[in-house]
Amino acid sequence: MIAAADPYADAVSFAFGDSPELADELLALVLSGRKTATCGALRDYGVAEPMPVVGRRDVVLDGQGRRAAVIETVEAIQRRFDEVDAAFARDEGEGDLSHEYWRKAHEAYFARNGGFSPDMILVCERFRLVEVFDRNDTKRVNP
Repeated sequence: MIAAADPYADAVSFAFGDSPELADELLALVLSGRKTATCGALRDYGVAEPMPVVGRRDVVLDGQGRRAAVIETVEAIQRRFDEVDAAFARDEGEGDLSHEYWRKAHEAYFARNGGFSPDMILVCERFRLVEVFDRNDTKRVNP
């Protein structure tokens, strides 16, 4: 039997957050359908992770680096931190879904990952869940 080619062999792969625990927590929100958006500091793109592109499908890794899901970017815009609205904060799916929670959590995240300022430019991405991998299937794990 001939094995099927991996359609995501060349896909961008990334984990949410900045720790294995946060990666798993945010992934769980994606898998539950609660998290349909994410953002990152513009300064961080192009180094380890390319800019999101509408229509591109990316592989989301869990906290152990295993491929867990595929998301497709449906929107990618740049805006200042202090211009992120309550609807986007809710779509990020974190905490109590409030704009206040989002601001506090993201200010702390950016402060510990290169610095924070209210006028910093963010890349705000909305996405849809396309596929969920069986993380026990070793054929799906990145080498």
